[in-house]
Amino acid sequence: MELEKRIGVVGIVIEDLEQVPVINDILHQYGNIIVGRLGLPYREKGVNIISLVVDGTTDEIGALNGKLGKISGVNVKSALSKKVF
Repeated sequence: MELEKRIGVVGIVIEDLEQVPVINDILHQYGNIIVGRLGLPYREKGVNIISLVVDGTTDEIGALNGKLGKISGVNVKSALSKKVF
């Protein structure tokens, strides 16, 4: 039986730019659930912003958010569909 998947968005605000390589490594690990990615360096404010579209189980998306959320200088928020696919 295949687990139920949800579609959602994950917003990542990176205030400590030295963490970018760590974040990219984590995103690579979860590449199988990332449908799309948009990265914006907001140089005037000294932050980077990444928007992800994800398609995975709540466990997979939660694990991604958890790993990113543990990184100092990184803020993560997500919103998932109520509908399962």
